[in-house]
Amino acid sequence: MAYVDGFVLPLPTSNIESYRTMAATCGAIWREHGALQYRECIADDVKPGKLTSFPQSVNLQPGETVVFSWIVYESRAHRDEVNDKVMKDPRMADFMKGTDMPFDGKRMIYGGFDMFLDL
Repeated sequence: MAYVDGFVLPLPTSNIESYRTMAATCGAIWREHGALQYRECIADDVKPGKLTSFPQSVNLQPGETVVFSWIVYESRAHRDEVNDKVMKDPRMADFMKGTDMPFDGKRMIYGGFDMFLDL
């Protein structure tokens, strides 16, 4: 089937356009190195829950919104190959420093998922 890296992060609403620019650059790099899909979504109908929710998962603060994104690969091995190339790509150097990120990376949640159903 496929393999997916998923991300949830808090984004200050004042940084939406700078995040869009960064994501477009990163997405192009991931796709160039073999990712099958690269998607970025911004919260539209995301409310705090009683026990859990997307806002609670990233400790959402006033003036922030939630971003949910994912990258699709052929397999975990393919993901590892693509990510190795991406991390070595010189265009990623500034992003990897983490000093000028448009969001708080310490509150980003991410992980790899093996797709087990695709309808």
